[in-house]
Amino acid sequence: MQQPIFLRPVFQERIWGGTALREQFGYDIPSDRTGECWGVSAHPHGPCIVREGPYKGLTLTELWSQHPEVFNHFPSETFPLLTKILDADKDLSIQVHPDDEYAGIHEQGEQGKTECWYIIDCQEDAELVFGHYARNREELKAMVEKDAWPSLLRRIKVRPGDFFYIPNGTIHALCAGTLALEIQQNSDATYRVYDYNRTDSEGKKRELHLDKALDVTLVPHRNQVPDRQIRRLDAGEWTTFVECPYFAVHRWTVNGTVSFHQDQPFMIASIIDGEGEIEAEGETFPFYKGDHLILPTGLGPFNIKGTTVWITAHP
Repeated sequence: MQQPIFLRPVFQERIWGGTALREQFGYDIPSDRTGECWGVSAHPHGPCIVREGPYKGLTLTELWSQHPEVFNHFPSETFPLLTKILDADKDLSIQVHPDDEYAGIHEQGEQGKTECWYIIDCQEDAELVFGHYARNREELKAMVEKDAWPSLLRRIKVRPGDFFYIPNGTIHALCAGTLALEIQQNSDATYRVYDYNRTDSEGKKRELHLDKALDVTLVPHRNQVPDRQIRRLDAGEWTTFVECPYFAVHRWTVNGTVSFHQDQPFMIASIIDGEGEIEAEGETFPFYKGDHLILPTGLGPFNIKGTTVWITAHP
């Protein structure tokens, strides 16, 4: 039997980061400008390490390559997914991501980046940028060149529990006062479109990538809103937010004891609220808010016991 595999998160400081990762999850963050917690990552810019158990000390990259049986020999050279928690204390830059083909040509073999956001918490007036109003590529280019951002960008109010599916080619940005969990392809291919003319600690503006961004942006914007599918459980609820070619994303809400069966090659999970125990094959594994883990192929039937909310995904 394989047991749940808990990972140590990796933290990234950002110009727009804050302290919510410490305040909400109790993480030991490196500074008061910590923007990202990489909870499940095998990306070279921040690989997670197995926290305990028989694979303790291995990076997720090493686990993927050295123990493919854990993942039912999933047919991918690299681990396909990446989970982050983002603390947008200030507005993030307006950005867009390429697809696999464009990234493979222009980004030294990186994958493209389709992603999604689950809003964990936000201020009452929080919003995000999601798409644009340009009718064609010529109009998009002209509005970008004129800095006509208020007329170009679509802004949407957000609330805790909202979910947004962001296919590659979609202009987007989290705005100030938002804490979100992001599940994405395992890629760091990002094209910055606009950054509010901010400067870093050395007084320099961050690089923009307008030519590439204009190449990959979907025009006109396509508002893809997957239908939520909700399944009631004996002591909880299973919500499916999206099933796309890159990932399926679910929310498990448990208040008591719920039985599950891990029938995927593997699943990744982030506990965004509560605590409890995983019971599998007579063993118990405690979990707490802020934990990130892998449910491997050999886990089979298991119970989640407690009062808790999980966001889970599988390829």
